[in-house]
Amino acid sequence: MPDILHELIVSAPPQRVFEMFTTAEGLSKWWTKRALGNVSPDEPVRLFFGAVYDWQARIARFTPPVSFELEITEAHPDWVGTLVGCELSPTGEKTRIRFHHLGWREPNEHWRVSCFCWAMYLRLLKRHLEHGETVEYEKRLDA
Repeated sequence: MPDILHELIVSAPPQRVFEMFTTAEGLSKWWTKRALGNVSPDEPVRLFFGAVYDWQARIARFTPPVSFELEITEAHPDWVGTLVGCELSPTGEKTRIRFHHLGWREPNEHWRVSCFCWAMYLRLLKRHLEHGETVEYEKRLDA
């Protein structure tokens, strides 16, 4: 199975980075158009990217402020059953993010596009954490 893996360091403490992955407000600043749900294990999370992309996930792992993982339960067929998450570790005043999107069935075109998109979204996460910048949802992949 092909996976998507990214690693980056951000100038922010692990707890702040963790909140960007684990809160609806945080996710909406860099990834989703809007996210809804409670942050606790096995709870559903709504990931809204537009009318055609109203997806669902469940929190599969929640270990503050070290690791987090969503299991995608309702989405494009290529995403259903995949795991999106991160491992966080402090490095001085900064945090190392080891991001993963695991469980793709094949390295198809959707997987290749998602590899690019995740890199772009993680760049926006970094910019938000370090500079307070939030890019309008519709412009995120062009920022």
